[in-house]
Amino acid sequence: MKKNNKSKKQIMIAICGIIVGFVNGFFGGGGGMVCVPMFEKYLKLENKKAHATTLCVILPLCIVSSFVYIYKNSLDFIELILVTAGAIIGGILGAFALKKLNSKWIRGIFAVIMLVAGIKMVI
Repeated sequence: MKKNNKSKKQIMIAICGIIVGFVNGFFGGGGGMVCVPMFEKYLKLENKKAHATTLCVILPLCIVSSFVYIYKNSLDFIELILVTAGAIIGGILGAFALKKLNSKWIRGIFAVIMLVAGIKMVI
């Protein structure tokens, strides 16, 4: 019975990975939007671990997606360098903030950002 549960979890992990990878590749980013809720709901990760794991998952996804965009000649390299510098600084600050904040605050901040992003996309 334990082996069956382990197999189901591995299948669920693979499905989550495919969905996150697709969203990231399709939208050119944003896999974290679906990654965190899926990790919490389907993989039963606690909030902080879901966010931390998402950060580690998104990096290789973004690198792979970047190669596709470079290949398709769809990048402005000056903007890329500037945004990358800011993203590195923001990523470091965000990782430290994640460690300091409790799960309630993290969930609330994430929900507000998702709500604002959703409204902005509709408008």
